[in-house]
Amino acid sequence: MPSVGMNEKRVVRSSCRGCHGVCQVLVHLEGDRVVKVTGDPDSPTSRGFLCPKGAAAPELLYHPDRVVYPMRRKGERGDNNWERISWEEALGEMVERLDAVRHESGSEYFAMMQGTGRPYTSFTTRFANAYGTPNFTGVTHLCYFPRWLASVHTLGQLPICDFYGFGGEMPECIVLWGSNLTETGASDGMCGGMVTRALKSAKSLIVVDPRRIGPAEKANHWLQLRPGTDGALALAMINTIIEDDLVDRDFIERYTTGYDRLVEHVRAFTPEWAQPITRVTADDIRAAARAYASSSSGAILWGNAVDMSACNYQTARSILILMAITGNIDRPGGEVLWVPPEGVKQRSVFMNVEVAGLQFLPLDKIGRAVDAGMYPVCVSTHPPTFWRSIVTGEPYRVRAMWIVGSNPLLTMTHSLEVEKALRNLEFTVVSDFFMTPTAQLADLFLPASTWLEQDDIANIHKIWCVLARKKVAQVGEVRDDREVIIDLAHRLGLNEAFPWKDLRSYFEWVLEDTGLDFEAFCEKGILAGEMRYRKYETEGFATPSGKLEFASSICEAMGIPALPVYREPPLSPLSTPELAREYPLILTTGAKSKGFFHSEGRQIPSLRRLNPHPLVEMNADTAASLQIADGDEVWVETTEGRIILRAHLSHRLAPDVVSAQHAWWFPEAGSPEYGWRNSSVNLLFGDTEYDPDSGSEPLRSSLCRVYGVRD
Repeated sequence: MPSVGMNEKRVVRSSCRGCHGVCQVLVHLEGDRVVKVTGDPDSPTSRGFLCPKGAAAPELLYHPDRVVYPMRRKGERGDNNWERISWEEALGEMVERLDAVRHESGSEYFAMMQGTGRPYTSFTTRFANAYGTPNFTGVTHLCYFPRWLASVHTLGQLPICDFYGFGGEMPECIVLWGSNLTETGASDGMCGGMVTRALKSAKSLIVVDPRRIGPAEKANHWLQLRPGTDGALALAMINTIIEDDLVDRDFIERYTTGYDRLVEHVRAFTPEWAQPITRVTADDIRAAARAYASSSSGAILWGNAVDMSACNYQTARSILILMAITGNIDRPGGEVLWVPPEGVKQRSVFMNVEVAGLQFLPLDKIGRAVDAGMYPVCVSTHPPTFWRSIVTGEPYRVRAMWIVGSNPLLTMTHSLEVEKALRNLEFTVVSDFFMTPTAQLADLFLPASTWLEQDDIANIHKIWCVLARKKVAQVGEVRDDREVIIDLAHRLGLNEAFPWKDLRSYFEWVLEDTGLDFEAFCEKGILAGEMRYRKYETEGFATPSGKLEFASSICEAMGIPALPVYREPPLSPLSTPELAREYPLILTTGAKSKGFFHSEGRQIPSLRRLNPHPLVEMNADTAASLQIADGDEVWVETTEGRIILRAHLSHRLAPDVVSAQHAWWFPEAGSPEYGWRNSSVNLLFGDTEYDPDSGSEPLRSSLCRVYGVRD
């Protein structure tokens, strides 16, 4: 990165990674210092949109509490006693310890974990597989992957709302199903600004959400379902559309299989059946289903709420079937199957699973994960099972672990068990921006670069394009996680999986068939695919039958239901009525915040001002009956424990539903714990029934009680 004049002002086009990496931005510099980040009005992906997380990037970059040098623990775990070391020392120690684990116990005794999708995503899994461990864990059981896998098994590829209108048509009807991107930024390759634009042109809007989110104010239909009952609602909507003969018969007859089985399967799932389960009236279910099915084009934007249930994979298949029976698959204004840019080697695991490197995992290590065979559509090691195995030693105890971009003490359930596990590990490395409660229990801390300190060919979720990210800053000795992985892989002899000399060589390899080198690519800023619709007419679908499968042959082969089913949440007024008398409120968690990206951002001043305290939103009338006022500190308690949150009163929720923010810790409270035990919602979740297909946890539908701290 060449130096420039001290006061020279310049603007560099780049792409943000404050959350999911969709928005193109303008980075404003004075000399070598980044002074602000603004949205790029010429961007086809975001059209000038930028959320507060992206605008706050300079605060993150220059934050005084960032750890910008490798650190080694000196004292006991959790003593906050660290010494600065060199990168050579840090990587040398990792090689020594990982070599010892591999030769003394076996490669499966090392584990790797990552947080939400970042540029490192394909590299972390590739490294784990090349090293030879099947123990790669994270949040894939309840974030995005269940929807992706359901899509792959049903039609071969994840469908995405056609909000860019490349076919000259925008969706006439939009369904927001457990998604609130207009308020929270970006996700799944879509930015909030583009969603807002699409909503303005839609003639009909249906919102499926227990909370009256912003778009619900102008919705034609707001279906305020009981948390965790999305699957029942989807099945009842399928029933209505079939019974009313609102299906696309030509599409069904020519390009699908299993429709007759579907018709028989959903016959019992009437709106009357769903009404007492979902609390949405049969009339409202029918009206919304008819509005969606009778529109000339419809798009369902689904969100993470679908994933966090004990029925996530099956619910995702139900929603996919809604898209399919109405003929909204791969058509303008419907759900598109993106066409990637030509010549760019596909880096997204969602389009090319080989980037994850499973082909490098030795055959004798397949089936050696600590959760082997438990959950057929869980694509990584099941987190609760993983952490428990370290505590109990069953079936064996992992010895060493590398945690990249994750803070599992805050973001995983069974939090106290996670803490025990972190203390039990022989050797732990954490790569992050700041010391976190998790990092304080590590042996080595590796300082990670922010997106302003990275070059990249950015894609994971967008698929239809790749964006240029240009390094514009360097603080201390921070390094791109991918550079570290390549370096360490070479030192461990994993050259087959990582044949590139360095990260820049990797970029040149990705681009080699485009005729561009990385610098020329950065000048262009974006490479996009040429969108084509209804590709199934000539190419079919990437399924065993070549057709969209209502009854999934892959599911049948795995021994799970071939047609979608509904499962009641394991803790609910219906499944555990006696417990509900003691814990009368339904607890839903995980609603996203505009200022924070999961556990990130609490130490960034501009973001913390947007949301200074951990909140639990509750119905104002319910709060009054409990003598709770707006802003009061309250206990939220489940059978597992209790935490302190601040009451935020509204009429957006049903009287017996509360919505608690997640991933709260307090960097200002000081090391080593940073107050994480006070308000972390995951302390409220423990043993439960998991989704038998994916291992997902019902984080959107548990039971609790709320009372004032003074009570």
